[in-house]
Amino acid sequence: MPFMGVTKFERFFRAAAGLAVDKNDLKRYADFIDQKIYDLFLVGEAAAKASGRDIIEPHDLPITKGLQESIHAFKELDQQIELQPLLDQLAAHPALDVAISDQTKQRLPAIAGGLSVAMAQSFRIIAPDRRHPLTPEWEQVLSLFDLLL
Repeated sequence: MPFMGVTKFERFFRAAAGLAVDKNDLKRYADFIDQKIYDLFLVGEAAAKASGRDIIEPHDLPITKGLQESIHAFKELDQQIELQPLLDQLAAHPALDVAISDQTKQRLPAIAGGLSVAMAQSFRIIAPDRRHPLTPEWEQVLSLFDLLL
């Protein structure tokens, strides 16, 4: 990932939750986004098929109220940090048995941004006094998201 990507990643986590992350955390973050987008699309695929469609529409994705609020928070942060181009790269859609509508594809970066905000804020809940999340905090946050998404 280019240097500017790392800088924006660091700025985003600082703005979203007052956290200090570094380029070593970027791989864990990218893996998290990739896995959670895939998980959302697995559920979306099942919803589309259950409705007799072979294309995933935005309403097929299991976007909870909390995730929707995080997406809105991301959009406000993104105006300052301009993380959208980075998320365009990270939020590639997974290969599935159904197609993905253009409208759903367009929403992917914002969904990835919402997941990012929720993740950053989760670190604050798990370890409110820790400024730089360590491996145990990463493992706890990832486990919580696996449980819920």
